[in-house]
Parts: sequence; structure tokens; C-alpha cells
Amino acid sequence: MISQTIRERVALIETKREALVRLLEQPNLGILRIDVNQALEELDELMDEFKRTFPDLA
Repeated sequence: MISQTIRERVALIETKREALVRLLEQPNLGILRIDVNQALEELDELMDEFKRTFPDLA
């Protein structure tokens, strides 16, 4: 996979993060708040690991 494709896919994943943040702001999530928060944490960890592994692509 070429570096431009990787950059585009990572950018797409980062836009999904913003959707999770907006969802977390909803007052009526109830118990789903735990799952959304966990998804955000895992996504952040993945992005951090990606940036450490491929600093030239981040």
C-alpha cells in the first residue's frame, strides 16, 4: 500500500473519531456511554501506536 493511501485511510479513521465525540455529547446515551468512551480510548491508542510506528506517515 502506498503512503498516500495510508494517509487517506488514517484521515478517514480520524473523522470517525469526531463522530464518536459528538455521540458522547448526547445526553440520552445511557449505558452506551461506556461503549462509546471505550471506543474513543481504543481509537486514540491505535492512532498513537500508528504515529509511533510510522512517524513519517503521521
